[in-house]
Amino acid sequence: MEQENRLDAFEKMLAAVRKEYADTSAKIEKMKADGKFKTVTCQQMLARRTMYRNMLSMYRLYGLTEEEPTETV
Repeated sequence: MEQENRLDAFEKMLAAVRKEYADTSAKIEKMKADGKFKTVTCQQMLARRTMYRNMLSMYRLYGLTEEEPTETV
């Protein structure tokens, strides 16, 4: 795979991880506001958000990004 294609693929993946992190955080906030914070679905969302946060932290650790994801809950 060409270096340029690998960079494009990385940028797409990074954008997807950031979007999933943001979307999952928004869903958690809505569930929290609706009083559904302790449901199984919300707990699964919390686990997914943690996974995405860890991925973003790894990108930062290796110098691939500079920002840290913000925690809302």
